[in-house]
Amino acid sequence: MKISRCLIFIALIFCGCSSAPQSDNLAADKLALEKTKAAFAAAFAHSDVKAIVALHHPDIVKYFGGSNVVTGRAQLARQLKAMFRTSRMELIQNQVESTAFNGNTIIETCIFAFRATPVNGGKPSVGRGRSMTVFVRYKNSPYGWVSIREMAQAAPEVAK
Repeated sequence: MKISRCLIFIALIFCGCSSAPQSDNLAADKLALEKTKAAFAAAFAHSDVKAIVALHHPDIVKYFGGSNVVTGRAQLARQLKAMFRTSRMELIQNQVESTAFNGNTIIETCIFAFRATPVNGGKPSVGRGRSMTVFVRYKNSPYGWVSIREMAQAAPEVAK
């Protein structure tokens, strides 16, 4: 019995010591995050690779399933340029499922959808997914936050 109480006590101390303090101004952090996400959507709509890259940390890692992993801003820029040569992208859905603010880190999950329109005039298509994005404070960010880790998977089916 004493051992289990000691383990619980140690676990509680560890949890208390490992969580970062909340920002003094959560409202300002929320507003800055919304501005960051709006900037993402606008940059995609304008195929603005430079603006998109500026919203990512230099050490960005994006996981898109299987071996499709993007690491660093240079690789991200190359992938975006290749994508925008063939398609225009428009964010048409961004349904936030959860957002956790923890000091200098934000973790957000959402259901998203992009409309991809071929630049050659072909028929547009819609891609849906679920993502988890980790944002961190970054002094060189336009709005104070940048994405440092992202993971995407297929979105749940839409009820008919």
